[in-house]
Amino acid sequence: MKLLLRLSREAIRYKNLYIIAILSTLLLTVVNLAAPRVLSRMTGIVSSGVGKEGLSQIGVLTAILIGLYLLRILFRFLSNYLAHKAAWYLVGDLRTKTYDKLEHMHLGYFHDKQTGDLMSRVVNDTRDFELLYAHMIPETITNLVTFAGALAILLTINWKLALITCAPIPLIMISGVIFSKKVRPFFRISQKKMGELNGKLQDNLSGIHEIQSFGREAYETGRVDEKNFEHVRAMLKALKISAVFHPAVEFISSLGTILVVAFGGLLAYREGLSVEVIVAFLLYLSLFYQPVTGLANLLENMQQSLAGAERVIAILDAPIAIQDHPDAEPLRDVKGDIAFDHVSFAYQEESPVLKDITFHCGPGKMLALVGPTGVGKTTMTQLISRFYEPDSGRILVDGKDIQDVTIESLRQTISPVLQDTFLFNGTIAENIGYAAAHASMEEIQEAAKAANIHDDIMAMPDGYETQVGERGLRLSGGQKQRVAIARAILRHSPIIILDEATASVDVETERQIQTAIAGIAGSRTIIAIAHRLSTIRNADQILVIENGVVTESGTHEQLLAKGGSYARMHRIQSTSIGGVA
Repeated sequence: MKLLLRLSREAIRYKNLYIIAILSTLLLTVVNLAAPRVLSRMTGIVSSGVGKEGLSQIGVLTAILIGLYLLRILFRFLSNYLAHKAAWYLVGDLRTKTYDKLEHMHLGYFHDKQTGDLMSRVVNDTRDFELLYAHMIPETITNLVTFAGALAILLTINWKLALITCAPIPLIMISGVIFSKKVRPFFRISQKKMGELNGKLQDNLSGIHEIQSFGREAYETGRVDEKNFEHVRAMLKALKISAVFHPAVEFISSLGTILVVAFGGLLAYREGLSVEVIVAFLLYLSLFYQPVTGLANLLENMQQSLAGAERVIAILDAPIAIQDHPDAEPLRDVKGDIAFDHVSFAYQEESPVLKDITFHCGPGKMLALVGPTGVGKTTMTQLISRFYEPDSGRILVDGKDIQDVTIESLRQTISPVLQDTFLFNGTIAENIGYAAAHASMEEIQEAAKAANIHDDIMAMPDGYETQVGERGLRLSGGQKQRVAIARAILRHSPIIILDEATASVDVETERQIQTAIAGIAGSRTIIAIAHRLSTIRNADQILVIENGVVTESGTHEQLLAKGGSYARMHRIQSTSIGGVA
């Protein structure tokens, strides 16, 4: 019931459509209840002998019956169409709302989530709301009103037979409660397994190159088959319970009909019931048991819909760990001054990543972060953008604690170039212009020239209109990286983060990118993560990070003179085959 009340808050915006649909449903039920009464009256006239007056009455009743059937068409249309219209608009809204909520979740939320499972919640599970609001709720109202109306009429026709008719109802209600408790867990598991299957498919299709390269097609087919039939088995367990419940309800309902026929025959013998009464009772008896037997389908569909709804509501009601404070103010006229003040952070409490980090980078300066893989360099840049919150300490931009400014204004000041370059499925121009929605083609080309990718683009058949494919599949690693750099340059942000920006380029391209970086140095603050020390030798300050702490700090020359970890890394790279430093 709590879940239904929570869902009703999502549907309230379409209350006008629902009200008209429900009223139409009620009027449709009234028409359905009235028609058998007219038919039984016509039967009574025929059974007593048709005279001139009887023919006149039959004519009037026939016209009434035709009018009722025409009204039934109208009310059924309004009931079905408006309920579906409201339900599908609700599904569309929920899909957008669920996706929007995911967009604003902090990165830690996605650490233990599969992309395919989240896609399944956004697309598949939200679709169950249509089943709930366009079918089950209107049908439940129809069934309840039909049941109550038919029972009232049956009581007026013959109260003794009506009471006999109600005898199976308690058994059906008890079996419905048992069914609901038994079947929903299996539907919940089924929805979960469908999400896992989607996750596996998304993972495999994204890694199809690796699967084929290592000859693991048969292995991965087996894993997909396993996920697929886990979903099938969970669904079959739910359907097995349904397969028992449906005929049980039909059997119990049939017992009620048998009791009515047997007891009705006895009353006809003892009390001389008329043909009109018997026909009317039998006609309304079908209306009485129709909603009762329909309970089985409604309960099954409802349990499946609620299982999906739970997965959607789990996202909608999930707390957003990182959001603006009530008194947060936007950052304005950012110069790019960055400072860490005793910052510590851990993804898991028992495994700290950063320990008491303190440093200052002035506006327009270049700060480089070097050190072994996994020591927290990328984490530091993500903390600056507030993708995570520090466990202790402060991060300041232009002297303001970033927790006191709006997230949107903070991130507008930062342009990232990540090690794992992501390009959207579109044209090269669209990908470069992604960070600046209203950039002209001239501005896009200037940014591409600065990132040394313009000549490569012009050599392609469609130039800037070349489709890059999913995740930039049609471009080389170096081309993708330079497109990402052009995208960052185009945004004109006061802070640029370069996370291994030259990791996928050759030596000559690296030098050209270094020239591009040097061209913007001084006008923007640059935070650069690099394993190739040649990339950051001109940095104003270099921090060596080891085991989550800053072990060395200084310029390239100062760190070489110290003869510590940085000097050792420089010596190794200088003597490596193809090493450049």
